[in-house]
Amino acid sequence: MKKLFSVFTIVLITMSCSSVKTYNQQIASLHTVEDLQNDVDKLYKQLKKHHPKLYQYTPKNILDFEFDSLKKAIKQPMNSREFYKKLAPVVTNVRQGHVSVGSANKRFTRKERKLLKKKKFEFYDLDFEYLNNKLWVKNTRGKDSTLVGNEVVKIEDDLAINLVEKYKTQFASDGYNTTLHNRFVGKNFKTFYYRNNGFVDSLKVTLKSEDSTFIKTFKRLEKEDKENKTESDSTKVEKPKKLSKTEKKINRLKAKQKKKYNNKHGYISSRKQYTRNLSFIGKDSTIALMKIRGFSNGSYKAFYKESFAKLDSAKTKYFILDLRDNGGGRISEIDNLYSYLTNENYQFITESEVNSRIPFMKFVMSNTSSASLKIVGGLLSPIIITHNLLKTKKKDGKLYYRFNKFSKVKAPNPLHFKGDIYVLINGNSFSASSVLSTHLQANKRAIFVGEETGGAYNGTVAGIYKLYQLPTSKLKVRMGLMQIEAPQKQNPDGYGVKPDVKITPTIEDRKLNIDTELEWILNDIEKTDN
Repeated sequence: MKKLFSVFTIVLITMSCSSVKTYNQQIASLHTVEDLQNDVDKLYKQLKKHHPKLYQYTPKNILDFEFDSLKKAIKQPMNSREFYKKLAPVVTNVRQGHVSVGSANKRFTRKERKLLKKKKFEFYDLDFEYLNNKLWVKNTRGKDSTLVGNEVVKIEDDLAINLVEKYKTQFASDGYNTTLHNRFVGKNFKTFYYRNNGFVDSLKVTLKSEDSTFIKTFKRLEKEDKENKTESDSTKVEKPKKLSKTEKKINRLKAKQKKKYNNKHGYISSRKQYTRNLSFIGKDSTIALMKIRGFSNGSYKAFYKESFAKLDSAKTKYFILDLRDNGGGRISEIDNLYSYLTNENYQFITESEVNSRIPFMKFVMSNTSSASLKIVGGLLSPIIITHNLLKTKKKDGKLYYRFNKFSKVKAPNPLHFKGDIYVLINGNSFSASSVLSTHLQANKRAIFVGEETGGAYNGTVAGIYKLYQLPTSKLKVRMGLMQIEAPQKQNPDGYGVKPDVKITPTIEDRKLNIDTELEWILNDIEKTDN
């Protein structure tokens, strides 16, 4: 039996290595013009088949022209990465932020991944921001904090500004919004560089500090092994103290409480920060600030329940909700949060327009789904299909999926906040954070400060996704399958939630660690109280 298991393991590893090698050869090879044009056709066919709002912002004749022009422009063979650079800008013409094209990057064998885990790329320690038409180092998770506030002039031989402008053509906001582009390209600059250039072991970056320019090379280095000790240190190492049963029990309890706290606040280990934070500003509890970095991480219900119970007990007068750089997440979480912010009965979302009566099967049976997911989906298909058919209906020639939990009218949470609300937004406030903002603005429940949201006021196509891999280039295309929208609408369509007070930060604000948007709110509160 052991021999059989060993043989089976060896076969699996060999197949995996062979699969990785075949894939890498495929994406690196030059694809024929005909095959690339076929990929374009396949992608457009998938969009027309599955996307319920494909022509919401770009008329069909224009979108047809863009895809046809791309096919005609392909006149010579190219590899997958070069094809990505041609395809992604065309897909952005859909003007739906949840439709995106991923680059085909090199895969690694299990052995190679194991070795890579022992290394870190210094460049990935940097966080970037695009402000004042320049790329800046916003933060660093490494040891060299002197880089913060420096302008990025060049990466290798490419001007940073040229890279930024190119990357801004490779993704879309919802509709005609432009604030997302400046914020998103900075926040995700490293991802775009990798998509366009692939795996590298070092990068030569030209930086500018005040009037001086210098070059720094970022390398892929071995991670520090905390367990390794020098000979001089080894003599000082003492044997760990043997713990009693009581001490072990106390440590287990502490670890359990810490795990629960981290889950409730959505701990982000790579950044050593929490997704959800609540704090008070000033000497008392008059002003509360809740920073939410996203709606996808951890268990949220206990956090909101505890937070608003605390505000109610403290008789907090002003509540500031910071949704800047919040890219969205679960409908269930924003619905739960909104129940604490509204003072009226509400319907959170309307029925979702879809292109299929069985949208969840389209998600499960995508050509990128794992074999195990497809097997489970196949086994459960009678249940999934029956459920989907009961949830969908046709009205005015269109199909709609009904989220009973979120589309029915509900009352505010008994602990709902009764004071004044301010909301901080910027171009990276997208998807679910825009849906939440729509409700708060439409019902005149809050004063908005900052920039127009990157997500549309009138909703977005998201919910569940289909991830489709093109047959030749192996590029993966993500598309939402459901229109998610609040009952309220604005005219004209295609724009985000706009701030009541427009404030755009500057690099000088960043260097001085000044939060100009938050300072405006605090000054406004002071005027109100006086």
